[in-house]
Amino acid sequence: MKALVKDPTVIRLGVIGMTEGNGHPYSWSAIINGYDRERMTKECPFAGIPLYLNARDSKDFGIAGAKVTHVFCNDRRGAEHVAALSLVPHVVDTPEAMIGEVDAVLIATDIGNEHVARARSFVEAGVPVFIDKPLCDNTKDLSIFERWVAKGASILSSSSTRFAAEYAPYQYPNAPLGEWRFVVMPMAKKWETYGIHALEAVYSITGLGYLSVRNTGTADRNIVHLKHRSGADVIIACGKGIVYGGAMTLCGSRGNATVTTQDTFASFKSQLVEFVDYLKTGVRPYPFSHTGELMRLVIGGIESREQGGIEVEV
Repeated sequence: MKALVKDPTVIRLGVIGMTEGNGHPYSWSAIINGYDRERMTKECPFAGIPLYLNARDSKDFGIAGAKVTHVFCNDRRGAEHVAALSLVPHVVDTPEAMIGEVDAVLIATDIGNEHVARARSFVEAGVPVFIDKPLCDNTKDLSIFERWVAKGASILSSSSTRFAAEYAPYQYPNAPLGEWRFVVMPMAKKWETYGIHALEAVYSITGLGYLSVRNTGTADRNIVHLKHRSGADVIIACGKGIVYGGAMTLCGSRGNATVTTQDTFASFKSQLVEFVDYLKTGVRPYPFSHTGELMRLVIGGIESREQGGIEVEV
């Protein structure tokens, strides 16, 4: 394999955002570039971001060889604010203006049905793309992404929960508690946008091989039952009023554990480092088919809920 960029020591990244409730253009850019601590603390519209940024030492910021050089937001003023707080030198009026100016793009938005449109111009131009979770939320768009990747497009997508250090001792193929029997995890907000956080965290532990999904809840209160080929059952409760980072309970044939994530900064940075490493080496950290299976779980959860809680085969 070879690098996806011309010079792996000088990688120019473009960031695209924002969506309601998602401040990744601020945080991802700051993690890579550093930031204006005083202004971020006083002005960032997402209160949690300066909390975890300010808790870190200056040496924790930066990814070797990479800088965010361009930013686009639907609102120009929002992009200018991101640029000022997260030290991004260039603001553009259209995403396409980044083509030829950056080596790769971070699409830092979490509305799955927008991602094909946001990614298309970059895919057609041969620009590598990282897409925030979820990659998509419908089968038509998933088919488009799978076709693009089959033709050689460099597309990576993940949830930051995959990189939570607290989950690492249990992640596949590790099995300190024996064969998995039952896993339960609460998750905040909407299934369409945040269900993937729970799904990918659990997926990193059980590995691939999900058979079906059933959502017997509502749009505000999703109760999702997934069956894995190992025989394990997974329950995810995703809805309004649930605190993000809720404890995952793991039940194996030899023991149980409850795991709660604590370090948002470290998870985000590991996620971004993985994409930069992909750009430097051309080696996928995991098969795109795993992302496809995860998206089928997201989509199946929506379809099941909308059809009265039927069991949907993956």
